[in-house]
Amino acid sequence: MIVDGPRDARTFRTERLSADLVIVGGGMAGVCGAITAARQGVRVVLVQDRPVLGGNAGSEVRLWILGATSHMGNNNRWAREGGVIDEILVENMYRNPEGNPVIFDTVVLEKVVNEPNITLLLNTSVYEVTKRDADRIASVRGFCAQNQTVYDLHAPLFCDASGDGVVGFLAGAAFRMGAESKDEFGEGFAPSERFGELLGHSIYFYTKDQGRPVEFIPPSFAKQNLDPHLKARNYKVDHHGCQLWWLEYGGRHDTIHDTERIKWELWSVVYGIWDHVKNSGEYTDVDTLTLEWVGLIPGKRESRRFEGPYILTQQDLVEQRTFDDAVSFGGWSLDLHPADGVYADGPGCVQYHSKGVYQIPYRCLFSRNISNLFLAGRIISASHVAFGSTRVMATCAHNAQAVAVAAAMCITRGARPADLIGPHAMRELQSRLLRTGQFIPGVSHTDTTDLMQVCDISASSELALSETKPSTDPLRLTHGAAVMLPVRSGERVDCELLADVEDTTELVLELFASERSNNHTPDLKLAEQRITLEAGTNRPIEAAFPNASMPHDGYAFIICRANENVLVHRSDVIIPGVLALTDRMNGRVATSNVQRPPDDSGIDTFELWRPDRRPKGHLLAMKSATPIAMFGPENVTNGVARPTSAPNAWVASPDDPHPVLYLRWDSDVTIGRIELSFDTDWDHPMESVLMGHPERVMPNCVRAFTVRCPGGLVVHRQANNHQTRVAIDFDKPIVTRGLVIEVEHPAPNAPAAVFEIRAYEQPGENRSLGSGASDQENLRLRSAAALECQS
Repeated sequence: MIVDGPRDARTFRTERLSADLVIVGGGMAGVCGAITAARQGVRVVLVQDRPVLGGNAGSEVRLWILGATSHMGNNNRWAREGGVIDEILVENMYRNPEGNPVIFDTVVLEKVVNEPNITLLLNTSVYEVTKRDADRIASVRGFCAQNQTVYDLHAPLFCDASGDGVVGFLAGAAFRMGAESKDEFGEGFAPSERFGELLGHSIYFYTKDQGRPVEFIPPSFAKQNLDPHLKARNYKVDHHGCQLWWLEYGGRHDTIHDTERIKWELWSVVYGIWDHVKNSGEYTDVDTLTLEWVGLIPGKRESRRFEGPYILTQQDLVEQRTFDDAVSFGGWSLDLHPADGVYADGPGCVQYHSKGVYQIPYRCLFSRNISNLFLAGRIISASHVAFGSTRVMATCAHNAQAVAVAAAMCITRGARPADLIGPHAMRELQSRLLRTGQFIPGVSHTDTTDLMQVCDISASSELALSETKPSTDPLRLTHGAAVMLPVRSGERVDCELLADVEDTTELVLELFASERSNNHTPDLKLAEQRITLEAGTNRPIEAAFPNASMPHDGYAFIICRANENVLVHRSDVIIPGVLALTDRMNGRVATSNVQRPPDDSGIDTFELWRPDRRPKGHLLAMKSATPIAMFGPENVTNGVARPTSAPNAWVASPDDPHPVLYLRWDSDVTIGRIELSFDTDWDHPMESVLMGHPERVMPNCVRAFTVRCPGGLVVHRQANNHQTRVAIDFDKPIVTRGLVIEVEHPAPNAPAAVFEIRAYEQPGENRSLGSGASDQENLRLRSAAALECQS
């Protein structure tokens, strides 16, 4: 029992914590930044003002995580973000293909608490910053109401991933709020008064069928007369959660200080909508429906944006400008919303895409006037227009991973963020980022400590793609269809397709490339032919273009224009770096299959071509007189671990019963760590909640592999893998002149593929990647390897 008599005053308990890096904000940016930094050996305190992690992705708000893939609705192929955010999304697919937001909470939380270098403070709000001098933060203070404790957090470096920029604001960091005029940056898409100043907040709801009639009596604060707004947004009763993204309000208010006011308005809208649905008589089949969940806090889109040494603008995105200090990338559309939100007369958003992904420079990720403050999440240094793209969560997380590795470099060098801008430090930062799985467009892995850089690699087989046999239902050309094939500069493109033709007709075939080698927008027309097809089944279509050749390494698009008399045959074969596309519109992110922006917007007009989602999206059945031979074992060390201008993968022949990679060195090497990258379909967005997915494991991912010494000794055996990246750390490094890596085909229609292999002398910080054989079994194998591999 505690007995404490009267006092004039009391104070809360204060706990002082010291770390290398304090990250404020536990959304996906803060989470991925904290995990990445911890795996780099950085001691991190992660501060989150909510009871769960994930921010807008968590179960309190329930927004799906998206980034450059944009629901597969743009031309950004193989564009899912890499590193920790990929690891989380892949793990969530494995455990939670239904998209349950509560299960997603557990996936994120587990990733954080499994890192011993992270101290996690939930329910803790930062309210005070102390400074060492005018441009440097000394500590931040936060309060947890749950345990009535004040946390005094000290570190040499701080990262603000709080969404509203609480640390940057209190520290005096330069920031902006609201839209810039067209004149400031020359942005053609800078919003007029029609769009107002800010993107608003949203609150979602879920419904449930109770199987019996349910009455709804609205609360007194439910909004009345919402019918015109529901019709304008094409509301459907079966929509749930973030499908209701247009339930938005607050863009004409202070989206920080007026948040509670905005929340109440959104609650009144939500309950007003449900009152109208249940009680107006305009909707059928709603008698047994009830509200299952309504968000308790709004999901914020926009508030403060902080200034770094460089401010990203519309031109950087649309023109895909390159930067010497590129550390991340984006690819979501320029996505701006009317300030009036649900009350606006026009559409709920206006989205325009770039022709490909764009680089994000390091100079956007730290404050220009607070020397030890990193920026992560939606508050990075960008104009309002560029923010319309960079604000989405997968992009925010990817940026934060770059911040985390930069922080690790600053700690070891005793440096500040700005000190890494120089070319030598930047090359090291980019190299270290690529090693964590980060993707930086146009930057390849060239780490001189990677033993694979001096390794001779061969394989038991390699794919020479000459045919994809028909194996599934044909596709009627109600829309255009295309096949994307990797082709080297100067080579001609020709193949034979197969079709059923219902009536004599003329089919238009076109050959396109992308103006930029790494883009996947068919914007450079190379040739066209018109073929008369007679009625009949199994009709060959000669897609031959003898007078056209590829202007550069990249992807050729063989396009069949729409013709309802033609059904092209399809194949269920899955080949990394080869896709079938359609120009069918994706209504989630576009209003047409052709992007047509206003003339003065500074945005390009082009066609949108995309794969259908699995289980659809089959390749076209085809034959090629000249096999595509771009799947050799040398790809595993070319420095790029996903398709870009080429497949960048070793793919075994489907006829090879036991695919093997052979690694040989000229002399003994000491190996403490091996890293492998597999194909988890970089094109699939892996939305974290609500949508659901047809598989738990990507069908083209290698599930099982074995690593042996040349004499046959097994040093590692992996089974049931589902992750993109797998790291093998040897407790005692092995000394050898060779290794043999045996992989199993994932499925009869999916040949085994490996994107990348790296080998290092020292074990890595991160020992949690991958899944497979039991820890005890592999501990025994790796211990035996240390003793016997040399023989």
